[in-house]
Amino acid sequence: MSLTVKNISVTYNSINQSNTFTSGDFISGHVILDVAKDTLIQLLSVKMKGKAKVCWTEHYGQTTIVYSDKEKYYSMERFFVLEDKTHGDFEMLNDPSGQPYSSVVAPGRHVYPFTFQLPQQHFPPSFKGSVGKIVYALEAKLERAMRVSSKDKAEFHYVPKPDLTVPELMAPQYGTKDKQMKLFTSGSVSMRINIEKMGYYLGEGLKVLAEVQNNSSRSIKPKYCLYEKHSFFAKGKRKLHTQDLLKEEGEPIEPNSKKTVTKVLSIPPSLAISILNCRILKVEYRLRVYLDVPYASDPEIKFPVVILPPQPLSDPKDIDFGIWKQPAESNMYLNPPPIAPQAPPLHVVGPPGQFGASYPAPPHVQLGASGYPAPPLGQFGPDSHRSDPSAPPPYQDYQLYPQFPDHPEKS
Repeated sequence: MSLTVKNISVTYNSINQSNTFTSGDFISGHVILDVAKDTLIQLLSVKMKGKAKVCWTEHYGQTTIVYSDKEKYYSMERFFVLEDKTHGDFEMLNDPSGQPYSSVVAPGRHVYPFTFQLPQQHFPPSFKGSVGKIVYALEAKLERAMRVSSKDKAEFHYVPKPDLTVPELMAPQYGTKDKQMKLFTSGSVSMRINIEKMGYYLGEGLKVLAEVQNNSSRSIKPKYCLYEKHSFFAKGKRKLHTQDLLKEEGEPIEPNSKKTVTKVLSIPPSLAISILNCRILKVEYRLRVYLDVPYASDPEIKFPVVILPPQPLSDPKDIDFGIWKQPAESNMYLNPPPIAPQAPPLHVVGPPGQFGASYPAPPHVQLGASGYPAPPLGQFGPDSHRSDPSAPPPYQDYQLYPQFPDHPEKS
């Protein structure tokens, strides 16, 4: 920053307690410019943009390969000052009297208000992972003759509206698994697992009903594990990150007995929302139910679990989606940005802004030798329902989502 331009910054106003925005919301704020003397401006603008990016490196002997990709969602720029208007169409903002802003600013602090409306489309939510992120931000830019451009950026947290029109989300899932024992354990075991649905809100209870038949010579114990999968795609490669989120176990089931057990797992309120509509990264969750069999491999069944955007307070047709219900004393989102401070009302040169405030599931699961359910319907398959033609394509559109080999350790 030069001695003439002391500071340029961009701030925005929060519209709710959780400081989040969703599709169709208005976001208002200010570009703040501090100058030490009369300054001639060639360009002063504010931009709202959203994009996803992944980047990681892999080493092969002495060779290092960088894998990276981007996916842009939108970019909207408005200009307070623009001297060169010879190229393209520009959206200019006027001062309170309806006149263009002056390209010469006096010494002191100048505050330029603005308002954007977020697009109505359903974009992936804000996310930051190990080698990828989805970022929505406001960016202020200042250009002067024969000077390096000055910029400032303020990220805001975006969460899409929940799509409650997909009936498969609330359809029950179930699967069965049989195992014949060998070597140190004789007999067989079988289990039939039912879960109420596929889509869950943060903090909601995930109810698992397990019917276990133990015809083996040893006692066995049902166990439960909820884990996350982060997948990043670039140049035909996938980088996979998995992490166990919670583990619980049930009471032992004695030999030659049958028992039906119910377990309720609480979805942690701090999880990231499932991301299934981004070309270069995915956030998925799996529930693994398995039997701990001594001296033998454990039979298991895996179910996909979708973490939905926060549940609205009332009928989604009648509410302001900028306000969400969240569990008491819990953080609904992963590290939402702090509320932007209000700009001092000095040399206000514009009117104050006006601000307002598909995830699917399988029915009966047929299991193969791996014990993994068949792919769910909706966004997970070719019959995906897309309410918005501009929305990203479904996961199984392999022109955009290359098919990768299975990872048996965490599928």
